[in-house]
Amino acid sequence: MLKKAFILSALLFGLTACESTDSAKNDTIPLLGSWQIEMVQGQPTIDYSPAQITFEAEGKLHGNNSCNNFFGQYTQQGQELKLSPAGSTMKACVDALMQQEHKVMQAMPLVTQAKLVQGRLTLLGSDDKPLLVLSQLK
Repeated sequence: MLKKAFILSALLFGLTACESTDSAKNDTIPLLGSWQIEMVQGQPTIDYSPAQITFEAEGKLHGNNSCNNFFGQYTQQGQELKLSPAGSTMKACVDALMQQEHKVMQAMPLVTQAKLVQGRLTLLGSDDKPLLVLSQLK
């Protein structure tokens, strides 16, 4: 009888362990707040670049894409993330910032998931390659 109870306990423990692993994949990453863009499509951002993204409640986002301000929406479910920039200002800046701005705006709609590793938010595309790497602003 004791042997059956032990086997049953071991089975239940094993099932619980599997269940917690699945739920870890579905954990929602805390996005709210402002994030400095550190890397865009594998390239570090220009020193002192104002590039940042702010995630607000109710799926709103806004920020600076290196030169101009932008706004839009996002949807999040677990680690899945979709960014939908809707518009931006249109002022001109130095060429390097304009090129970086183009890469930021090109990368945002390609984001499909987010991962938080060592305090950095990595936004990945469908091929699991990093599109944007962000650090949270205090």
